This record gives sequence, C-alpha cells and structure tokens, in this order.
Amino acid sequence: MSNLERDPAEVTECSNGLPVGSATLLADGDVSLTPAVQVLEPREVPLGGPRAMTVRRTLPSKQRSLIGAWCFLDHYGPEAVEATGGMRVPPHPHTGLQTVSWLFEGEIEHRDSVGSHAIVRPGELNLMTAGRGISHSEVSTPETTMLHGAQLWVALPEAERHRLPSFESHVSQKVAVGDARMQVFMGRLAGVEAEALMLTELVAAQIDLPAGGTVELEVSATHEHGVLVDSGRVSILNRVVEQHELAYLAPGCPTIALSAGDEPVRLLLIGGEPLGEKILMWWNFVGRTHDEVVAYRAAWQAEALGEPGTLAPEGLENLFVPTLPGTEHFFEGGPLPAPTLPTVRLKPRP
Repeated sequence: MSNLERDPAEVTECSNGLPVGSATLLADGDVSLTPAVQVLEPREVPLGGPRAMTVRRTLPSKQRSLIGAWCFLDHYGPEAVEATGGMRVPPHPHTGLQTVSWLFEGEIEHRDSVGSHAIVRPGELNLMTAGRGISHSEVSTPETTMLHGAQLWVALPEAERHRLPSFESHVSQKVAVGDARMQVFMGRLAGVEAEALMLTELVAAQIDLPAGGTVELEVSATHEHGVLVDSGRVSILNRVVEQHELAYLAPGCPTIALSAGDEPVRLLLIGGEPLGEKILMWWNFVGRTHDEVVAYRAAWQAEALGEPGTLAPEGLENLFVPTLPGTEHFFEGGPLPAPTLPTVRLKPRP
C-alpha cells in the first residue's frame, strides 16, 4: 500500500532511547522500573479522492516512529466496497523496506515489478521486500464486498537495504494457546515459527480471544512490542486498550498477558529488537539521508512519469518498473506521482 498523503511528514529515528516505564517502590526499598503501556491513537488518512477508503494510521505517530523495525501500520475496514470503491492503488515505488499485507476479510490483487502476481487472502501473509527498489499495485478483487485488514512496513537494516527485491506468500498455521487462537505470520511465538524472510529479529501474529478469555505469551524481554486492537477491547498490564488503538510495550517484558473484556477480541501483536539505526522515511521511501531520498524520488519521477527535465541519478537508472503488465485497464492515469518535496532539507519532525 502506498502512503497517499499529499504532504507526507519526514520521519527520522535512531535508537529508541529509554524504555517507557514507571518507578515502583519495592518492600525492601529498592526501586524497580516496570514497563508501562503507552497507548497510541490512530489518525485517519484517506487513500485517494472523495469516495476513498479511509485507513487508521498508528505508525509513525508523534509519540513513536518505530516498534522494533516496524515503521508503518495502516489498519482499515471493515468497509463496504460499494460505498468506498475499495482499494485501487496505482503502481508506486518502495525502497529500503518490506511491506507486510494481512487481511481479515476480502481479497486484494497484487502485481509488482519483479513479476509477481498474487491474490492477498485472509490468513495468508504477502511479504514484499523492496530492497534497493520495487514498484507494485494493489486492487481489491471484483468479488470483494467488504475489505478489512492491515498493512505494515518493516525498515530494513543497513546491511540488507540494498538487496535485490523479492516477493513471497505463505499460509499461516492456526494454533491454540490458552484461550486464544493464534496465527504467527512473522518470526517465532509460542513454539510456532513462520516461514517468512526476516532480515531483523521480528514477530507478528493475529490473536483471537473469546469474551472473557485470557492468554499469557512468552516473548523476548530484549524486544519491544505493540498490540493493535482490531475488535473488542483488551487489558494489558492492567491498562484497557480500546478498539483501533495501538499499545506499545518497551523492552523488559518477558511475558505479555492479554485479557478480553465482555466481547470477543481480535488483535495483531508485533515486536522486535530495537533497530538501533538512524533512518529517514518520506512518502514510500526508507533511506538514510536527505540526498538519498531526493535521488529515489527523481528516479521514480523520471521512469514512471517522464517528468520533463528529470533524469534518474547515476546508479539508479531502471531502479523501478513503473508499467506493470496486467494493470493498464485498472489505472488509466498511469503510475502514482510522488508528492512535491518540501522546500527545506528533510529533517526530524519536532
């Protein structure tokens, strides 16, 4: 999925700093730092024109740019395709990241510049590794009446961000843990290991709890985690997290206990080791410097739009393939143009 904001904020992030926590006075007088829950509320972003589908974005936010290497989280639906027109995202570029597509309802047709053609279905991971550069399109299928799901991005570490692009799809195994039914689609959790390509230590899973149900999961205490509530409400460390909110847990939690309220809960658990690298994210590009992002944009505009006076910078020629076979009948206007760059150098948001 593309970031279709007309004026996307630039995000710079280095190591995640001190953990969020609260000081607790123990019986012997010692002070313990107990990881607390930071709740991130979503902001609504329309994907296109007046009848566009709206997504709820919780990463990046003013409070937090990363959870592990997870740098972007859009959550959408359930929305009737008849009312919104569904998802129709023209060919657009990505660099330096992986896109993780996960559906609860509906289907999306994916095509990309490495020749992949896949249908994203509920319970199946679609993972696109952009590496040095890729372009893709996403369109909800004609059979889809309701669309409901999430797309996440993973920032690639320095050692992997220039790799060749690739695409893969995997069906996730359903397992029972406590009162929960769970599908692990990235990394390892509760003895289940996903098949997906991981270039940094990550975890991602869908967890479903019945009303009043509980589950306690062993996790890496050196990782940070996030819990996105899709439906219902859940209690984490005695903090109630409402529908559509994203709860952040700093490193220091060896287990995560989840308790459903008086209705069933569906959520996504994500996490990973803190990235510990300085990144710069603007529009659909993850890079490291202002000049690098400017070069990516120029390469896309030259190749996809034939923008007058724009040439792909040396070394970035043919980085993207903007015309994807089979998409011509979907996108009469052609590939998606990049937003205008700000008039100042890209810098950390305040």
